[in-house]
Amino acid sequence: MSEPQVAPYGSWKSPITSDLIVAKNIGLGAPSFDGENIYWSEGRPQEGGRTAIVRRAPDGTTSDVLPLPFNARTRVHEYGGGSYLIADGILYFSNFADQRLYRLKIGESQPEALTPEVDLRYADGVIDRQRNSLIMVREDHTGEGEAINTIVRVGLEGENPGTVLVSGYDFFSSPRLSPNGVYLAWLAWNHPNMPWDGTELWVGQLDKDGSIVSSERVAGGLRESIFQPEWSPDGTLYFASDRTNWWNLYRWKDGKTEALHPLEAEFGEPQWVFGLSMYAFSGPNRIVCSFYENGFTQLGLLNTDSGKLERVESPYTEFGGMHASATTALFNAYSPVSPSEIVKFDLESRSFEVLRRSSDLEIEPGYISEPQAIEFPTENGLTAHAFFYPPKNQDFIAPAGEKPPLLVKSHGGPTSFAPGIYNLQIQYWTSRGIGVLDVNYGGSTGYGREYRERLKGQWGIVDVDDCVNGARYLAEKGLVDGNRLAIDGGSAGGYTTLCALTFRDAFKAGASHFGVSDAEALAQDTHKFESRYLDGLIGPYPQARDLYVQRSPIHFTERLNCPLILFQGLEDKVVPPSQAEKMFAAVKAKGLPVAYLPFEGEQHGFRRSENIKRSLDAELYFYSKIFGFDLADNIEPVQIENLKA
Repeated sequence: MSEPQVAPYGSWKSPITSDLIVAKNIGLGAPSFDGENIYWSEGRPQEGGRTAIVRRAPDGTTSDVLPLPFNARTRVHEYGGGSYLIADGILYFSNFADQRLYRLKIGESQPEALTPEVDLRYADGVIDRQRNSLIMVREDHTGEGEAINTIVRVGLEGENPGTVLVSGYDFFSSPRLSPNGVYLAWLAWNHPNMPWDGTELWVGQLDKDGSIVSSERVAGGLRESIFQPEWSPDGTLYFASDRTNWWNLYRWKDGKTEALHPLEAEFGEPQWVFGLSMYAFSGPNRIVCSFYENGFTQLGLLNTDSGKLERVESPYTEFGGMHASATTALFNAYSPVSPSEIVKFDLESRSFEVLRRSSDLEIEPGYISEPQAIEFPTENGLTAHAFFYPPKNQDFIAPAGEKPPLLVKSHGGPTSFAPGIYNLQIQYWTSRGIGVLDVNYGGSTGYGREYRERLKGQWGIVDVDDCVNGARYLAEKGLVDGNRLAIDGGSAGGYTTLCALTFRDAFKAGASHFGVSDAEALAQDTHKFESRYLDGLIGPYPQARDLYVQRSPIHFTERLNCPLILFQGLEDKVVPPSQAEKMFAAVKAKGLPVAYLPFEGEQHGFRRSENIKRSLDAELYFYSKIFGFDLADNIEPVQIENLKA
């Protein structure tokens, strides 16, 4: 290997290009069994962001089962999830374009519509074989005002909108049918709660026709979040609850609830989307599970009789989409050093078999920066968490004495988390000589309910303080250049970014991806799922209107004194484009360097390959002009207003 070249941070030539990221990368999810066949979904930027369904046959061959232009994606809660299920060789799915449910017998050419062409959306279903129907969450947009959410039964003969089984709450999720078909479990909650604030677990008894004849609440409430109810093969109901600060596993049996294995770890996660699965049964008394502990995720086998948890050694640090049979577990798996995978885990030999990788790219380890879990002091004597990715490129070193720029990433949600896993969009920065700090600020998941609730009433304060303190912590340790700190984030992370740039003076530049600039406007104009979210994050609206104004960067642009670039999907129903447009106009009028890139056809989060590429390159181009380093790549210029300033 030749000696590394000396070049300034930011100007290193990297093999991890935006073209490579979008051309060779897909999103994997929702693995499931159907007999000896295995299925999963693939989000494909190269097909306009379409979600395809793929089958892996017993002989190892794979094939698409969903013909173009069908797209298995639901818009329930806008974020979707739980868009397909497979049973007995038949695929049931929600199609993105019209949100109708379809049925496709594997091997046939065209799907058959099950629901009429009206404004109804469906998600998170189970099949009721005894009654030849699906049980689904339905979101009804046919009337005036707020959508109506229910759990419905959709017959499999002819087109029908479904018969309502459960109603009366603002939201529902996770309808799960007992093995004998007699009981239905589900989750329900009301405004202003989000599902991680408090949900109720209900069980209803079904008659022969499938109507619910009686029901009872068995767990949950306003201050207890229930996650992933599941029936064991012997008909016992299991679920995760955060009643002791941590989402731990419980079961409900003979009218009593009992903990399986109390642990300061998370066996649940926020239900931003439907169909989340962190555990599955591989028999009447064995659970294959994953759980968050100290920032990373562990794989475990839990004996439900003894309560003993066996930790399984694996090369992975994040798991999702857990499914299991008697001998095999199936899940999405992520590691710090390789692309995400669909993995089959043999429960007897304890061996892992990779079925599909999100990318076939083979990038040498010398270009990959591994995450370092760090803790740092923050406000009020507390500690916050983050992952630090130092610059790394085997072909380059920086001039003596130079310290790297730092890009702080503020994740969305805000009740989500930044996992310490392989992410090419992070490596895009680090391989060019720019450090990345992915912050799990107070309010993030993975560290218990108490940590998650640090953000209660404090959005725009606690998250911002933690991002600022994380950046300063690295600068004080001499690991990054304190004069070249930038911050970016999408959605809620975009709000944190804009607040940090407006109300603090730590950062010298930033990028908001479909971020919130006006909290009051968001409270007045967003979709049902999040329409009362800010009650908990800021305060009830309009009673707390003064707080909304105080926390909105759009009202304080006179305090913003650094360059900003904004990215926005023009079909975004979560954060409308007007938010970015107003911020752009205000910063431009102030005379600061600012750029705005709107994208036709994109919603909340970019799915098209050309737009993912453009936003990555544009942000790098922007920082190169602000921080004064030359680019190693020929990148399409960005129109930056007031650049001479």
